[in-house]
Amino acid sequence: MKFLHTADWQIGMKAAHAGIASSRVREARIDSAKRVIEIAGREGVEFILLAGDTFESNAIDRLTVQKIGDILGSFGGPVFVLPGNHDPLEVGCVWEHPVWGSHPNIQIARETLPLKLVAGLLYPCPVVGTSGREKEDPTSWIARQRDETFRIGMAHGTVEGDPRLSGWFPISRESADRAGLDYLALGHWHSNTTYPDSSGAVRMAYSGTHETTSFGERDSGNILIVNIAEPGARPEIQTVVSGLLSWRLVEETLTDRRQLTNIRTGVEAMDGTQSALIQVRLSGLLFAEEATEITRLEEIICSRFLHGSVDTSGLLPAPADEEWVSGLPAGFLRAAGTKLRELANSNADCNRRVIAARALRELYALKQEISI
Repeated sequence: MKFLHTADWQIGMKAAHAGIASSRVREARIDSAKRVIEIAGREGVEFILLAGDTFESNAIDRLTVQKIGDILGSFGGPVFVLPGNHDPLEVGCVWEHPVWGSHPNIQIARETLPLKLVAGLLYPCPVVGTSGREKEDPTSWIARQRDETFRIGMAHGTVEGDPRLSGWFPISRESADRAGLDYLALGHWHSNTTYPDSSGAVRMAYSGTHETTSFGERDSGNILIVNIAEPGARPEIQTVVSGLLSWRLVEETLTDRRQLTNIRTGVEAMDGTQSALIQVRLSGLLFAEEATEITRLEEIICSRFLHGSVDTSGLLPAPADEEWVSGLPAGFLRAAGTKLRELANSNADCNRRVIAARALRELYALKQEISI
């Protein structure tokens, strides 16, 4: 048995964090969905499992639902789709759209009942909006038995004991073994994550989202190709890149002079591309002589990448660097600069310190402009 496991497409997400590039980010998720179908055809899989959160919500416009239905319908084999927490089964949900009846290869898992596979059974665990069972293991209904056919599960929730995940719809790490499943396809966590059993075999995994959602999302933008030689055999799992956008995160804590300049030259050396988004997060100490490097960073990022930003909320003016105030005219401006530097490095609340640090940088930049 060979199949494709994907999840968490979240089609229709606003992507406000991508700024003016948000529309391109939304389009990329649909383009990546088409790519998933292309990969499935190229790899010769028998069927596709989409383990929840296909849509961002049940309020997605009908045209978008139609598009996704047609994309899934273009695959030459069965596609099993699981409602997740973002698109649960409820009155008025996306699963009531007529497109699902237009493509006989698509099966929406609406009940906790086995679905027929060519050589076995699929045990789906759909999310029902009004079930009130958010604290129960959604796989608990699957009775353990072992026969000569394949047993595949599909669930949406959080694996218990994983500190990165919350406790919503807790799924036991032993669910696949307890239910006698050859493989349990999981959705909800956006990063590719596998859970080996006591023998080292991976029988349950998160595929992660097919297109990276935000900065710092680890091992996302992939799908999984699962190949199982025979019932009970160890699954062979292949990770295949499906994402079209790259999200680059640069996080640095500044402690020395020239460090910011080195960061800027590093970003400048990156291949600029309109399919990449970049965020630079800076913290630590900023020396006055390098303040202009922040502006240079912003210029490089905005001109070369689809979207980018420089987060300086964690930067403080180096308290021992007299250049912040020594070049200011004596009197009111120098006194103001001195107070801003003291406030930025004080025990005041975070927002006041961030505002003071930013004001000092702007005051210093103004001084530089006047000097020129």
